[in-house]
Amino acid sequence: MIGIALVAVIGVLSLAVSPTAGQAPASGGAVQRIAFRPNMTGLWQALNEGNWDLQDHSAAPGPFYQLGAAGATPPGQGIVEGNEIPYLPAAMAKKRENQLNRMTMDPEIKCYMPGIPRAMYMPHPFQIVQSDKYILMAYAFASSNRIIHMDNHQEAPVDSWMGWSNGKWEGDALVIEVKGLNGQAWFDRAGNYGSENLRIVERLTPSGPNHLNYEATIEDKTVYSKPWKISFPLYRRLERNVQLLDFKCVEFSEEMLYGHLRKRP
Repeated sequence: MIGIALVAVIGVLSLAVSPTAGQAPASGGAVQRIAFRPNMTGLWQALNEGNWDLQDHSAAPGPFYQLGAAGATPPGQGIVEGNEIPYLPAAMAKKRENQLNRMTMDPEIKCYMPGIPRAMYMPHPFQIVQSDKYILMAYAFASSNRIIHMDNHQEAPVDSWMGWSNGKWEGDALVIEVKGLNGQAWFDRAGNYGSENLRIVERLTPSGPNHLNYEATIEDKTVYSKPWKISFPLYRRLERNVQLLDFKCVEFSEEMLYGHLRKRP
């Protein structure tokens, strides 16, 4: 279930949300609103294969034949506009090294927080709780979360896995600048990555009551030759009594991370 500390944060933010946020999503094509702003409160999920590889890719076998098709990589159409990530030469070599060593180096395997933008398209739902001053995004994977500061914008006090998010409204679009990332997260299982100099500008724009168009422009002069963009839709989860459940994966990775420290008889 959702973590106790996160429940407290959601509870505080929920007090600031208009009663319309608790109503069932509209069945028509109109965008729900809180006052004059789109109401994005709810559970959302991406339906793409970006977590395996941001770019176009074919199906591929998994690392262990014992898992058969269950461990295979599904084919996917990329979410990178133009299907090109403009790596600098040294950075491309690092990406290829990551890919070769993904079964031990991918932070997802170690149950580390996914970072931004990866948290937005992992195959798990996430929750948005919206108020005037703050917008909370809580993710199922590894109990990750972030707060988007809608006023009193500041620089990140310290670099972190999920970075520091400052937001604003441009019409119906929620625009978020993310900085202060620690440069340790990957973008996918194929080894795509950024450094601690990463700057991401996200745009979430409603296209109806139950759909958001997500875009992220990614900049890092130490890794890429120019900015590049990903885009995809997000879908509101509409199951009855749908909840955000924690995927607490630490216990599944302890042996890989710490097994070598076990005392031998």
